[in-house]
Amino acid sequence: MAELVVTMAIRPLVSMLRDKVSSYLLDQYNVMEGMEEQHKTLKRKLPAILDVITDAEEQATAHREGAKAWLEELKTVAYQASEVFDEFKYEALRREAKKNGHYRKLGFDVIKLFPTHNRVAFRYKMGRKLCLILQAIELLIAEMQVFGFKYQPQPLVSKQWRKTDYVIIDPKKVASRSRDKDTKHIIDTLLGQANNADLTVVPIVGMGGLGKTTLAQLIYNEPEIQRHFQLLLWVCVSDTFDVNSLAKSIAQASPKKNDDVDKPPLDRLQNLVSGQRYLLVLDDVWNREVHKWERLKACLQHGGSGSAVLTTTRDKQVAEIMGADRTYNLNVLKDNFIKEIIVDRAFSSENEKPPELLEMVGEIVKRCRGSPLAATALGSLLRTKTNVGEWKAVSSRSSICTEETGILPILKLSYNDLPPHIKQCFAFCAIFPKDYTINVEKLIQLWIANGFIPEQEEHSLETTGKHIFNELASRSFFLDIDEFKGDKQYCFRTTCKIHDLMHDIAMSVMGKECVAAIKEPSQIEWLSYTARHLFLPCGEPEGILNDMDKRSPAIQTLLCDSYVRSSLQHLSKYRSLHALKLRIGTKLFLPKPKNLHHLRYLDLSNSDVQALPEDISILYNLQVLDLSYCDDLDRLPRQMKYMTSLRHLYTHGCRKLKSMPPELGKLTNLQTLTYFVAAVTGPNCSDVAELQNLNLGGQLEICHIEAEAEVANLGKKKDLKELTLRWTSVCDSKVLDNFEPHDGLQVLKIYSYGGECMGMLQNMVEIHLFHCEKLQFLFRCSTIFTLAKLKVLVLDHLLGFEGWWQIDERQEEQTTFPVLEELFIINCGKLAGLPEAPLLQGPCGEAGYTLVRSAFPALKVLKMEKLENFQRWDAVEETQGQHIVFPCLEKLSIEKCPKLTVLPEAPLLEGPCGEGGYTLARSAFPALKVLEMKDLPSFQRWGAAAEGEQILFPQLEKLSIRKCVMLIDLPDAPNLSVLEIVDGKQEMFHFVDRYFFSLTKLTMNLEYTETISEAECTSIVPVDSKEKWNQKSPITVVELGCCNSFFGAGALEQWDYFVHLEKLEIDRCDVLVYWPEKVFQSLVSLRTLVIRNCEYLTGYAQAPLEPLASERSEHLRGLESLSLENCPSLVEMCNVPTSLKKINIIWCVKLESIFGKQEGVSDLVQGSSSSEAIMPTAVSELSSSPMNHFCPCLEDLCLSACDSLPAVLNLPLSLKTLEIDDCTSIQVLSCQPGGLQKPEVTTTISRSPIMMPVPPVAATTAREHLLPPHLESLFIQECAGMLGGTLGLPAPLKRLQIIGNSGLTSLECLSGEHPPSLNVLNLQRCSTLASLPNDPQVYKFLYFLAIMGCPAIKKLPRCLQQQLVSMNGKYLCPITNGNCALDARYEVMALKPKTWKGIPRLVRERRKAAREARERQQSAMQE
Repeated sequence: MAELVVTMAIRPLVSMLRDKVSSYLLDQYNVMEGMEEQHKTLKRKLPAILDVITDAEEQATAHREGAKAWLEELKTVAYQASEVFDEFKYEALRREAKKNGHYRKLGFDVIKLFPTHNRVAFRYKMGRKLCLILQAIELLIAEMQVFGFKYQPQPLVSKQWRKTDYVIIDPKKVASRSRDKDTKHIIDTLLGQANNADLTVVPIVGMGGLGKTTLAQLIYNEPEIQRHFQLLLWVCVSDTFDVNSLAKSIAQASPKKNDDVDKPPLDRLQNLVSGQRYLLVLDDVWNREVHKWERLKACLQHGGSGSAVLTTTRDKQVAEIMGADRTYNLNVLKDNFIKEIIVDRAFSSENEKPPELLEMVGEIVKRCRGSPLAATALGSLLRTKTNVGEWKAVSSRSSICTEETGILPILKLSYNDLPPHIKQCFAFCAIFPKDYTINVEKLIQLWIANGFIPEQEEHSLETTGKHIFNELASRSFFLDIDEFKGDKQYCFRTTCKIHDLMHDIAMSVMGKECVAAIKEPSQIEWLSYTARHLFLPCGEPEGILNDMDKRSPAIQTLLCDSYVRSSLQHLSKYRSLHALKLRIGTKLFLPKPKNLHHLRYLDLSNSDVQALPEDISILYNLQVLDLSYCDDLDRLPRQMKYMTSLRHLYTHGCRKLKSMPPELGKLTNLQTLTYFVAAVTGPNCSDVAELQNLNLGGQLEICHIEAEAEVANLGKKKDLKELTLRWTSVCDSKVLDNFEPHDGLQVLKIYSYGGECMGMLQNMVEIHLFHCEKLQFLFRCSTIFTLAKLKVLVLDHLLGFEGWWQIDERQEEQTTFPVLEELFIINCGKLAGLPEAPLLQGPCGEAGYTLVRSAFPALKVLKMEKLENFQRWDAVEETQGQHIVFPCLEKLSIEKCPKLTVLPEAPLLEGPCGEGGYTLARSAFPALKVLEMKDLPSFQRWGAAAEGEQILFPQLEKLSIRKCVMLIDLPDAPNLSVLEIVDGKQEMFHFVDRYFFSLTKLTMNLEYTETISEAECTSIVPVDSKEKWNQKSPITVVELGCCNSFFGAGALEQWDYFVHLEKLEIDRCDVLVYWPEKVFQSLVSLRTLVIRNCEYLTGYAQAPLEPLASERSEHLRGLESLSLENCPSLVEMCNVPTSLKKINIIWCVKLESIFGKQEGVSDLVQGSSSSEAIMPTAVSELSSSPMNHFCPCLEDLCLSACDSLPAVLNLPLSLKTLEIDDCTSIQVLSCQPGGLQKPEVTTTISRSPIMMPVPPVAATTAREHLLPPHLESLFIQECAGMLGGTLGLPAPLKRLQIIGNSGLTSLECLSGEHPPSLNVLNLQRCSTLASLPNDPQVYKFLYFLAIMGCPAIKKLPRCLQQQLVSMNGKYLCPITNGNCALDARYEVMALKPKTWKGIPRLVRERRKAAREARERQQSAMQE
């Protein structure tokens, strides 16, 4: 790697220094007074170095060590000189600000702010530095002559950027065709393991650049894969395989909400995948350490059957470690596809493909050796070459890819062809970790902050930066380029990534100048003195930063992605910073501005700050200030007008800002201001008028606008893309009546405007109108016009909105919304219909055409909600013989439209019929995929249809019907995969069978009817349909509520079709009295069973004999999760299969056993009463535990409000989570493979080393080994008599919560075993508990502690007290925050004064109050 590109491009660094030396500011403010001769000398000698630097770089590339050393020294001197002239520039800007009165207005002691800026002192200090720089430059020039470096003319850099398009060809489209066999093979492998309980691992192996990641993406996004797996996760691993970091990344990749962020990463991962059929893609794996993979795999194996891990790697040994049996070796791409990529990249259009160049493509194809990345790189390089000679030069310089070198030589060639300043821009990207998602706008700003982009009179720095990015993207240096827009993120955000091989190129160029600390190192040996750019994505970055002393390298870029929780030290070491990103807390702040004079880029987004210090305005070089989503920020520095270099100010998401600083109009370089508060709260504020002369672009939101504020002119700013206007209140206003924004404005959002109509908005791409309660029409004009660009229209809370437009004179019919794709109409109570639809031609059933209307020919998404008067699909009521059609609509959502009775009358279409022919059907929605209907009390029909005609939804995939009480039938939808019916009529179940061939999920929650007998239930499958069923249903999830007909005597046959069913939920089924064993017999794939609110369910018809083990596993052999909730009549469980992993039983008050009768238990508790302090514990010998015998895989058991369970609860050895709540009958927990042994009865209690004497109590026991050996979580609540005596804690235990117990006396570690490491300890109302473990290991990883209502605990273990002190409130917050609660009655050990900060203040106060109360009581007794 080190020899790949031996040096970075030094020329841009020296060129940047030359420009700084020649800056006009130095002369304008006379900052080099007394140093004029040195200044002139430096101006002469820098060009001399630039003349020979190309020759020096070429000699260094040829492994000439002297030239390489000379370049390294030149780079060091250039950095030092650059810092010196940054100080000269800052002094010039400081003098300019002083001249304009900045110091006087700051009101600070200037001596304190600028102790070194006395002119004499400044001249002396800077003169010494400049002399040292000159000496170093002269020495370099002398060595330059010794080495004999020669002048080489440099090609002039064209100021005309070539037209580039980084989306010339979509490589994934080529991959989808070229890798179709590979894709199918791996998909078949993954789907074929659906019933495999073991984790499936499929490694994809191949050399770099072969398309492994692209293939994995194709598989990941395949619809069949998306439907098959319940959870899909993607994580890039790259070089570092740290198990905890990787587990955390996987958990964070989940689309599910993460509520357990405080738990250890491996626990979070295990909880995430538990019981889920998931697909995890681990991209770019290099780990060869077997034990690390085994640790991760142990958590991943808790997933449901069919779970799989798909990995990509270049290393065959890695593949053998992870899954040798299913390794897929990816072959090279065929030459015809390689040629297609090269041709599409090398030639700009079909008309520009010279034959002589096309003939040379074959030779280029051979050099790529089947690598699509090499083809892309070479094709992009050849795009800049226009003749045969240049193509031959590229061909001769590009080595043929080999197994040893891979495609790196070709990528090196592509990099070396870049202009020097573009090389430097790309090499800087080495600061980001592999697979990091880069914000392109921020990347360009970082380039500018570090001086990588040369200034041009014709273009701004940002424009030049965009050209550089486009050039690099067109050459495939960047990939996965995506554009985002949305409410949360800054509009039009563009992101990209770097291919890992391209990242290797950047790393080889930068060496140790760019450092990305992707894990949390214990020491900073990795930070060399040459480091200039530092990225810290890991947690607690302040630990790394504070380990750096003042002698640390001169860091120019410091980016911290994680939260900084404590103050930074050695602040002077940040003097060289040009770019800084921190996320800080309320009481913390960044290094003082006096140490950040050279700062150009400051990102404090998402920080918890209320205000910035006033002296931040002395950052005269600052170009970017990002304060976005600082939720508590309520003001900006008053003197910001002096920050004249400021170009971008991001304040969006700062909703507490009250006003803007005065005279912002003086920031003439400002290009971006995302959030402006127009409220004028005093004389020191800026109003909207300050924005008139600023050339703002991007996104601008103005809030707290007064009624007649002049905002209409803001729409004319040519670089503005999105404008949001928020009025303070809805008042009469006409400021937007003549609003005519510039053509470049694409998005307009208006809140609480008081006008009745809007101006001309023909060029808008998106229009969002909120709470404009007086708006009656979108526009009012003389003639109708077309919104030719409008794609998104949002109308929300427009209470006065009556019609779409008001036209004085109607001309020919035309479509107003020809390209509109998304329409949202919400809370517009007066709107009665959609706009008038112009005539279109549509297909007819006889292959002719019929007259149809469509107001929205391109609409894809339509949402209508809370429209009290909406009832027509056309503004014109009478449209005889003409039908409404939505030809492109894919998603339709209708909610709370009480007057809507029917969907639009539809034209005739030809649709397939059951016999393989075609039938006539009506369809207004030929492309609809999702239909959601909710709370439509009057809706009755799917459309008007004559006898023999059907209403057809040919592409419908999801149908959701909720609270449509008048609807009794369902439409024809041959491709329906998801059906949801909530609060529907009972008649609907007769129509469900038509979808069984396509459904994958069925939810039917019908209205409740009086209980009917089982005999009255009819089959859901009509008799005439049964003969047509020659295939099994693909349905995997069924959720039933009040669906008695599914379980009647005549309904049993239908379950035979559900062989793929994996999840079944049954709710409120009155005919379900006995366990439906015949149904269970059919469900061979069932994984999850939930039965709730079945009040007549009792179990078996008569008390059965204890079944044999072989009989128990006869049905539901793959069942993994069983949940029974609120079945008050349930007495006995069904036969539980051995595959079961999770049991949840709630409010089954008559349930007598979980796994059959347990004999020999009744005599255990004779003579006991709930009032006894500790329950009797004479336990008779029992046979082998049935739970151990029948549930060898059970991991989670939850029991709540089950009062009839036996006194002794036998627990399986495999259990990891146990929750018991309000089960008063259970008194003994047992987990002994050989059966319960009769414990010794004793009159004393086993003591821990710290246990205090307890009052005499009734006879107790000293029981241990009651809990399963693998238990990780124990929760016992309101079980007063359980756990009498001592409770031994198994080693894996992480979470222990016991609430409301009167028998437990002691918690102890098991003798001879490793002590547990608790994360959570919650003990409440345990009246007899007196002793806690006194082993520091128990509390080492504690992050939640609550002990309340435990009067027998007289003091905490010393190791626990020490742990609280060492944590210093870091994880244990004050009692008011709920993370740490200590009972007032504790006698906490006296601590040294300096350690008191480790105990919550409230604890000390309560302890003091309790002591004083005792003293008063003793005094009263003595008197």
